[in-house]
Amino acid sequence: MLNVLFICSQNRLRSPTAERHFADWPGVKTASAGISNDAYVPVNLELLQWADLIVVMEPIHRNKLMARFGSELADKRVACLDIPDVFQYMEPALIKLLDERVARYLPS
Repeated sequence: MLNVLFICSQNRLRSPTAERHFADWPGVKTASAGISNDAYVPVNLELLQWADLIVVMEPIHRNKLMARFGSELADKRVACLDIPDVFQYMEPALIKLLDERVARYLPS
């Protein structure tokens, strides 16, 4: 089982969409969090330790993760999707981008 943690800023739109959309992917467990202090579910050490793969929506999320949790990420794969914060929760255009950019990291 591959544990995948999706991260955006607030954990309100992009990462929860990804978590829900890929929740039924065979061989995958999903979770989501936000890098901001006021995120719905803030990133924490427990989530990072659980994750086999960390998927961030923008480069700034990776930078903030590295600044805050650098040593804890030493053996983790962190993938960046380059998806801007312009989508609504479960918006079809967002789901299309997620499908295009995430599937290559997941078991086939």
